[in-house]
Amino acid sequence: MATIQVDVVSAEESIFSGQATFVALPGENGELGIMPRHTPLITRIKPGAVRIQRADNGEEEFVFVAGGLLEVQPNSVTVLADTAIRGRDLDEAKALEAKKLAEEALRNAKDKVEVATVEAELAVLAAELAAVRKLRRR
Repeated sequence: MATIQVDVVSAEESIFSGQATFVALPGENGELGIMPRHTPLITRIKPGAVRIQRADNGEEEFVFVAGGLLEVQPNSVTVLADTAIRGRDLDEAKALEAKKLAEEALRNAKDKVEVATVEAELAVLAAELAAVRKLRRR
């Protein structure tokens, strides 16, 4: 079975490195599915779930990314994430609390720049909550 090297990294650490048979993630223009020997590609990614079908055991590895860049080569996939959290480390209660605080900050925003900043934060938190809920349903 053909495999592809997958590396998911954030500014803080390497989140995943290994062989996979399939990778799916939220590209700038929609969901991307990547298999071995994929056409080369560079694109931005949106906040959401990176799903990696591991080659070693067939299990699905799950990583939340808060945006970043994707580079695909025929034999490798590299995700350079702004922020990345392993699926097992996602905390729904913490994300809900952060969303509540961001909504309060939005109500108290004083100018357009502050509104835009908080709205961007809310979009990432909404994607994180959706990822948590998707992971919990599996």
